[in-house]
Amino acid sequence: QVQLEESGGGSVQAGGSLRLSCVFSGDYGSGKCMAWFRQAPGKDREGVAVISGDDVTKYVDSVKGRFTISRDNAKNTLSLQMNSLKSEDNGMYYCAASPYRDRCQFYEVFYGAFGQGTQVTVSS
Repeated sequence: QVQLEESGGGSVQAGGSLRLSCVFSGDYGSGKCMAWFRQAPGKDREGVAVISGDDVTKYVDSVKGRFTISRDNAKNTLSLQMNSLKSEDNGMYYCAASPYRDRCQFYEVFYGAFGQGTQVTVSS
């Protein structure tokens, strides 16, 4: 069993920044793959950033250089720092946790648990 709770979403103008947080507890989290997903209105949920059990990170091309995923195991917190936000970054952002330690994927089926999500709205 794993619990995930996101926070930090909000409204920001294009070019601005937001920092999302996800507090996790349970069997997954520390030492396992975790990720941030987002879902824009009318679109499928997509993975944007992943972090392995060894803290190796990967990003999709659309957020590279702008987003940073990190994890604080002492605080059981996963974060996503989002800079230079664009209107296409609009959507609901979800924290995800996997039972696997490495070869982390951007696919939903790789993850066993998702949080409830936090809304990010970017206005131009």
